[in-house]
Amino acid sequence: MKFAQFVMGPAGCGKSTYCAIIQEHFKVAMRRTCRVVNLDPAAENFAYDCYADVRELISVDDVMEELDYGPNGGLVYAMEYLSENMSWLEEQISDALDDDYYIFDCPGQIELYSHLPVMREIVDMLQNEDFRVAGVYCIDVNFIEDASKFLSGALSALTAMVNLELPHINVLTKCDLLPPKADVERYVDGDTEAILADLRASTHPRFRMLNEALGQMLEDYSLVSFVMLNRDDEDSIELCVSHVNHCIQYGENLEPEGNFDLPENDADLVDFDAQDV
Repeated sequence: MKFAQFVMGPAGCGKSTYCAIIQEHFKVAMRRTCRVVNLDPAAENFAYDCYADVRELISVDDVMEELDYGPNGGLVYAMEYLSENMSWLEEQISDALDDDYYIFDCPGQIELYSHLPVMREIVDMLQNEDFRVAGVYCIDVNFIEDASKFLSGALSALTAMVNLELPHINVLTKCDLLPPKADVERYVDGDTEAILADLRASTHPRFRMLNEALGQMLEDYSLVSFVMLNRDDEDSIELCVSHVNHCIQYGENLEPEGNFDLPENDADLVDFDAQDV
């Protein structure tokens, strides 16, 4: 069994930074290798070590230049081209062994997760290749500036969850930018009533029933809660990694890393039988 994170979220929400943080955590804290695959044909640069890059197959810039498409149309075309040439991606991960860990840095356009089949086809291919995949949906702290913006972000996450049918974790990124006394508990803890109360106070009464229906839907799917990620706080990184790894059961059969050999000098050995209990 191999393991993977499918990292999604709106453009500019910190997906690539998230991938870099998790890769570094695996390397330093866990002493294990985490391979990151870029699936965004519109990406420009990223901070992580890229194991495979879809831009070697096709890029949005090339599509826009050759077919005279706009940015969104070029991205959809590029992702559909990847879907038609899935053998390229299969080849990139063909050397994956049991217990190997991958992160797939995905594009952010919502139509790829709402009504186009391409992302689901990639997930199905990974599962057929014996990958256990977790969906990680990122939104940044700008989405908690007001309740209506947060509601839109949560509904986008719900769309991805329903479409991909994966074990799903939501991550609130860029928490290092929050002011010290920021009130984020209601968003992190999933306090739907508090969020709806904010909406009642900030939106026109004619939208009240709609807001309450959307809030109830999120409550029914238990999707409102988020895990906070602060790149400057190792505890928050560890908590985020633990949530994701728990839902795909990564690490249960791994041997502990490190040098646990007994000292060669017998004088350094402890005689437990001689110790007082």
